[in-house]
Formats: sequence, structure tokens, C-alpha cells
Amino acid sequence: MISPDTPCEAGSFASLTLTYTAGYFGIDDTGSLKIVHRFASDMGKMQFNDPAGWNYVTAEASNGAVLELRYDMKGNIRPWDKTLLIRVQRGFLRDGETITVRIGDTRKGSPGIRIQTFTEPTFEFKVLVDAFATYNYVELPLQPTISVVAGPPVGFKAILPTQRKIGQSFNFGFKGEDKWGNPSHQTKGRFLLEPSLPVKGLPLHIDIDDARLATTLRDLSVEQTGELRVTVRDAAGTIVCTSNPLRIEAALDLLPFWADLHGQSEETIGTNSARELIEFARDQAFLDAMSHQGNDFQITTPFWEELNRLTAEYNKDGQFIIFPGYEWSGNTGLGGDRNVMFRDEGRQIHRSHHALVEDLSDVATDANSAADLFTALKDENAVVFAHIGGRYADIKVAHDGRIERSVELHSDWGTFEWLLEDAFDQGYRVGVLANSDGHKGRHGASHPGASLFGAYGGLSCLLAKDLSRDALFEALRRRHHYASTGCRVHLDTRVRFDSPAQLYGDDPNLGGSVISTVLEARMGDILQCDDDSVTLEIDVSAGAPIERIEIRNRTSVFETWRPYAQPQLGRRIRIIWEGSEYRGRGRQSVWDGTATFEGNSIESFQSINLWNIDKPLHKSQHNQLSWSALTTGGFGGADILLKEGTSGTLKFDTGLVKANINVADIGLEDTVLKTSGGIKRQARVFRMPEENKAFTAKLSHRIPRSKVFEDALYVCITLEDGHLIWSSPTYLLR
Repeated sequence: MISPDTPCEAGSFASLTLTYTAGYFGIDDTGSLKIVHRFASDMGKMQFNDPAGWNYVTAEASNGAVLELRYDMKGNIRPWDKTLLIRVQRGFLRDGETITVRIGDTRKGSPGIRIQTFTEPTFEFKVLVDAFATYNYVELPLQPTISVVAGPPVGFKAILPTQRKIGQSFNFGFKGEDKWGNPSHQTKGRFLLEPSLPVKGLPLHIDIDDARLATTLRDLSVEQTGELRVTVRDAAGTIVCTSNPLRIEAALDLLPFWADLHGQSEETIGTNSARELIEFARDQAFLDAMSHQGNDFQITTPFWEELNRLTAEYNKDGQFIIFPGYEWSGNTGLGGDRNVMFRDEGRQIHRSHHALVEDLSDVATDANSAADLFTALKDENAVVFAHIGGRYADIKVAHDGRIERSVELHSDWGTFEWLLEDAFDQGYRVGVLANSDGHKGRHGASHPGASLFGAYGGLSCLLAKDLSRDALFEALRRRHHYASTGCRVHLDTRVRFDSPAQLYGDDPNLGGSVISTVLEARMGDILQCDDDSVTLEIDVSAGAPIERIEIRNRTSVFETWRPYAQPQLGRRIRIIWEGSEYRGRGRQSVWDGTATFEGNSIESFQSINLWNIDKPLHKSQHNQLSWSALTTGGFGGADILLKEGTSGTLKFDTGLVKANINVADIGLEDTVLKTSGGIKRQARVFRMPEENKAFTAKLSHRIPRSKVFEDALYVCITLEDGHLIWSSPTYLLR
């Protein structure tokens, strides 16, 4: 039994009382209880020593037996890892005697237990008992649950597609989010809609007076070319948000569709049911496409069959596409994580192993190594992409370009550009994806919350003829897609040739042949070209100002373009910390530290990619910022507006790097502060304009061809708000 039974707000403090009543056998001397909750939860870490501190927990036996309390983050079988162990250290319990556990005991000043930061209608405290002191735990038949709900909205999101033709219908999504990124049922009132272009079917306002989590306006269209952004105001006229840009074109051969192709539900290691995950993706994240990718060693045959029933039920051409699939979760030495998506339902799941699947009747279908997986899938209508999670995909161990067409550069776990560099080193021709691998039930809008997940979940934009499984599979196979760290941006890259180039229908290393002669190519294409130089055209529109665009050829940055030059720089200094410890688990790099501007003062500041609001950027003195932060491959940082543009010295002090820099020496180019060890683990300092209004860019750059390697031309775009966008490379062969 648990009390109170009223809903708890996500991220709030609560005091919960769980009472265990012993059964016929009681609990013998040194027997124990386990009260466990899921790996995905970021509920506060229980402690027993500070009665006034966060997350203080006590337990009392009704008969006075002495109890010992321990907390272990991995004290039970996955996914119920997080474990409160209560051992009867002296004494025993008889039938009917109780143990009262106060999870968040407030009687001596503690604010209580910190509730997890994401919503869950049935957050479960699973209770297991070792009544006989044998360490053989038995689950109780009925388990206590609480309901975790969203808080009031503190921000709003307006979502559009990123490109459509004149007169083509599209949807507009709107929602309020609480401070932890949960769609809020407390969003109410009138919201005024101001489009930058006339929109057929768009009302003047939206009235929300119920408990809906999101609103979708359908069958809208625009009858002229241009760029549509919708500004949303509240009833008082205050701007609450502006949508991402939507390009309206006279003609298009491929359309962009936004997808999160990797997420899990409570049936494996995630949160909420698979059905709830799908409906969140479609109705609250406003995705066009998705795939449920549970760890294979937790997918039972009945659940695999249920997933296939769900994908068949929810898949609707032209509306919402969902692929059946799973995460092949082989040990790192056998190839590491891969994501498998099938075109059709009813296909055999080839697990990496049966570690948590008791039914061994189909163990002969397992593919224990990545090489075995590719062999098992060689005749399947399937695509695979490499993933970095707890385990990392080692594409040097195994790779089959006929099936594995892409690498995932970003997820909730962090940013991993080194995976694309591995592909270049091995001579593979792959596209790039970004997804969430979300565990918190927020597929397509995956805020990391307060856990060690270091990043907001990514999105993939698939460029396809229409919204259907066949068209999206074609996009994935031809690498016609780009990736972002969670924002929706219009991006088009084209390579133009002076003389006709030969376009391959598939990778010639896999037997692909030339299908046409062209004078231009798009991202993902593979071509044979004799030109010594080519023209790369880049067209981007974003919802935040563009900080820089890196034009890359394989692992080299050919040029860094910024929408401003030295004369436009002002008093704004940007400090960035980035990178990871190494490739595997425990890759977090801790950047706790300070930035002190001796001989100057800080007028204002803003954090970048510091998602955990429990750990904000602090102005600890008039000239000093302090922070507690980590990176897992991506970057975080601070924007600082100084009172004096060039006065004083920046004293940068972290556990990984320390430096003193004259403020006057900080300019347009990065001052790079290297650390010892790690992967791209460094800090950077540079100067920016005090205001940057460059939300769009159209560039045309002449690129000399490599005389040593084949060319792989792509871009990485950094936005001021901390988001990154990568195009898939265009591959040019001699």
C-alpha cells in the first residue's frame, strides 16, 4: 500500500509512505525487502544520512526489529535496476507485522523525494520479498503505483513541416510544455496565430479550455512561394513562440518527413506502453514517422507479435508511418548496437542473445554477432543503422553496406561524429541519422530530464516522394536524409558539376550501376565525376540564428562560414565545453567550473545545452559564472555579455582544463583549450555579435577535389541555441 494516492507533479518533491504487511511466513532474521524502480527514472537518489536533505528515506518495523537500508543504482535485474534494500538486521517479522517506508521523509526538514521529471500514469514501486533469508526474491502479486503528471506550461512549441509545394496540404502542431519538457494538460486560454504568409484554413486563434496535451490543425495550405513562420501570441498579445520555418516551393521532387526511428517503451527499458509511445510520437511530437526499437534481449515472442500488431494498426500512408523493428544489442566485442527496421510485419526477430527472454524455443534464430545479423538479414526487406548507446557500434568489426546504410550521429546518449569518421576510414559510404533512443516516453521530443543522459534527443529528416513505407525506405537506402539534435530545419545541399557526372543507383562497391548522367546531385548520392573542382550549394532556414556552417570533405573542415565578420563582433563572448571520456559506457566528461572576468563584469548571460534545470548557470559574483555540467560527446556552454568589450582577463577554471585569456584577444576564430585524453574533449572561446539575425543562408562554394581520397562533401550547421544539423555526404568518385 502506498499513500497518498493523489497525482505527483513531474520534478516536484513528495513524501510517500509505503507500508508492507508480512504474510504467513513473515520475514526471517536477515531476510529483506527490495523496493525497485525502473532504470529510465530520474527520481532522486535515496539517502539515509541527512534528515534535512533531498531524498531522505526511513523505514520502521512495527515490532521494533532493527532494519538496515541500502540504495544501489543497479541492485536488481534490468529494467528494475534502482533498488532500495531493507534488510531485517536484528529480529524478524511475523504474519501481519509491518514495515513502514517513508520515501521522502519530511519530519526532520527534508523537502521529500524528488519525483521523476517525466510523466507516467502508473509509476511503479515494484516490491520483492526474501522471506526466508535465502536471497531468493519473490514479487508481490499487486504492486504500488503513483501517477506522475505534467506541471504548468512554461514554454510553447509551434511545429510545421519544413517544405511543401504550393497548394499542398500540411498540419500545424501546438503545445505547451512544463519546465521539464512534458506536454502540459494545464495549457489553457486563447492563442492568436499570425502567419508570415496567407494560410488557407488557418484560424485566427486557438481556444484551449480542456485538458488536451497538444493541438493539431490539419489540411492547411499556402498558395504562393515563400517562407512561412507562424507567430503565436497569448490573449494579452505577448509572443509565446514562433514556429520553425516552412518553405513553400512551386515544384518539388522530394518532400521532407520528420522521424524519430529509435525509442523504447516500458515493455523493454523505457517508460509507458508501446501504444502510448506511438501516440505520443504522432499526436504530441507531431512526427511523420517512427520505429519502436526495444532491446532484443528483452523482447519476448508475445511482445514481438504485439509490436507487429501495433505497427500494422497505426501505419497509415499519407498520415503516419511506423516501421516494425528492434535494437540488436550485441556485446561491443561482437559488433555493438545496431537498429533493424523491416518494411513489413511478420518477420523473424534475430536476437543478439536471450539474456532476459526465458522462452528458448527460438534460440536457434539468434544472431550473436553483427556479422551473423547481416547474414540473417541478407534476403530481408530491411535497413540497419549503427547506434551508440550504452554499448557502441563497432563498424570496424562488421558492416554490410547492402543493409547498413547509415550511422546515427546523435541521440539522448550524446553526439558521436567519430562514428562517421570510422565509416570514412573504412571506405564505407553511409548517410547520417539522429534519433532519441528515448527511455522516458517522449518519442520525438525527448528532453533528457535530470538523468545522466547528456542531450536532447535527435530527429531525422527523410527526403522522399511521399509519406509511405516504400518511399521512406527508398530515402534511407539512398541516404537522402539529414540529421539534427532535435530541431526542425530546412536544409538542402546540392553539388553542381562543370561536366556531366555519372549517378549510381546504388553503391558501386555493392554492385550498383550508373542510372543517369547529371549536372547536379543531392545529399546521399554517389557519383563518378572527372571535374577537379565542384560547386557546393547550401540552402538552410532555421528557427534560431545560425552561428556557423562547417563545409566538410571527409574528416576535414574545408571552410567555416559565419554570417558575420570581425567588424560586427561585440561584447558577447561564447564559452563552449565539449567531448567525451571515451567510446563506451561511462563516457561522461565532467566540466564543473567557473569563468571569471577579472577587470570586467558580466551584464547578462545565457546557458547553452544545460538541460538539467537542477544545475543552472549561476552568476556567483558580478564578474563570475559557475556551473555544474557534463558532456557525452556533444557540447554545452554559456553566452556572456560583458560590460566592457575588451577589458580584463578571462580566467577559465575546470577540472579538465584551466586557462587565462586576455579578453581583448578573444575574436572571431575559436581559442581552443585542449585537455589530455578523451574524444574531441576541449573548451573553446570566441566572440560574437551582440545580435545575430541570420536565420537563413544560401551559399555557393567552389570545392577542390581531393587528389588522394574520394570526396565526401557534407555540412555541419551550428545554431546559436546549441542545436546541430548534419547533411548526409555526397560521395564523388574519380
